[in-house]
Amino acid sequence: MTQQTKLTVQALQWTGEALKVLDQRQLPETIIFDDYRDAAGVTDAIATMRVRGAPAIGIAAAYGVALSVIQHTAEDPVHWQQKVAADIDMLAKSRPTAVNLFWALEQMKTLLDRPLASPVEAFIECAEKIHADDISANTKMGELGADLLADVKGVMTHCNTGALATGGYGTALGVIRSAYQRRPINVYAGETRPWLQGARLTVWELAQDGIPVTLLADSAAAWLMKSGAIDWVIVGADRIAANGDTANKIGTYSLAVLAKQHGVKVMVVAPTTTIDWSIDNGDRIEIEQRNQNELLPACFIKEGSLVSAWNPVFDVTPAELISAIVTERGVVLNPAEQGIRGLKDVI
Repeated sequence: MTQQTKLTVQALQWTGEALKVLDQRQLPETIIFDDYRDAAGVTDAIATMRVRGAPAIGIAAAYGVALSVIQHTAEDPVHWQQKVAADIDMLAKSRPTAVNLFWALEQMKTLLDRPLASPVEAFIECAEKIHADDISANTKMGELGADLLADVKGVMTHCNTGALATGGYGTALGVIRSAYQRRPINVYAGETRPWLQGARLTVWELAQDGIPVTLLADSAAAWLMKSGAIDWVIVGADRIAANGDTANKIGTYSLAVLAKQHGVKVMVVAPTTTIDWSIDNGDRIEIEQRNQNELLPACFIKEGSLVSAWNPVFDVTPAELISAIVTERGVVLNPAEQGIRGLKDVI
């Protein structure tokens, strides 16, 4: 494991004819890449959380469309567009909350209506550009966010927002990476129940970069804030409404409420592709409800059980609880007051 993870963590690797996906459900104990050669496989990888994180989901879906084109142009050179369109619809149903998924699929869908001399090459090129642009955006956000952390002593993050959740480098973890390169800071990671992305993924990923990190139970966050150990909570986003309300991993809203109480600032880091300009506020964000069996102990998973589970995997943090939204196009301080629509026109 050590030899493999000394390199930059790459959750998605394109070979030219297949998408290699790091099965994040098995980290950190086991590092396994699964190869996918059609859109159905990529859809399953997204739905089963082998690949996760809004930007990574969008990138994987784009490659899924490229794989669909490779498959169907070979099998049916006349009607391949209809079959690819059906695969795009299938991919769109894999996860409902991450807007990057739908944005990436729209980019790919525009190619279906164009006369293409070499459709396979065109779709692969589009997917690779989506991937490369995400890495570039992450690097830019990392530097912009780090500028806000000049004098901090400690930060806390939630879920996983690093290279595992993006095309590479990360959103919130990208900021932490960039800040740590300038000077050491204390980094705390919440475990992020029920899937433990913080405990299994974030601390593992930071360790690969040689960044010390302290893990804490989600329920310890308030006491940590009261101690004065942290100045910022830094998180990613799966969808941002036009007013700055932000959907992110379940528990983010709790942290923002606690941060308000304790004078801790909250930073949301996400590419502008995560902003859904079509919705005015967070009330219109669809929150994914996953199977209760993911949360229930095995003894309660049986017919007639009196015990059930409520398993939303995201919540929405109101813009008024957010101190800064960092994107590759710039930083918005106090988004509830400033608004974020100015980002829409930045090139």
